[in-house]
Amino acid sequence: MKRLESKEEYQILKQEEDTIFLFSAKWCPDCIVLDHFIDDLVEKYSQYNWIYIDRDEFLDLCQENDIYGIPSFVVYKNNQVVGTFISKLRKTKQDIENFLDDLS
Repeated sequence: MKRLESKEEYQILKQEEDTIFLFSAKWCPDCIVLDHFIDDLVEKYSQYNWIYIDRDEFLDLCQENDIYGIPSFVVYKNNQVVGTFISKLRKTKQDIENFLDDLS
């Protein structure tokens, strides 16, 4: 999974075909749980461009996307939000798969 480097890069990436932005942080216990299975999800849903956004580095992007809990997912297609999974609750692998499957 690629790590977002700048706001400018974010503006470019959200215009692409299918991009998943994962808003997260290294210190977040619920985000750390994702480490156990996120690579499996990236592989299973390889049609998406997966981008990791560090919440602490990009608070302005969190506010722009109404993200007040992490981990959270925002999916863009051609500069349009096509799905969000935003909450402060822990997310299981099955929760995320259900969200992604519903996008199809």
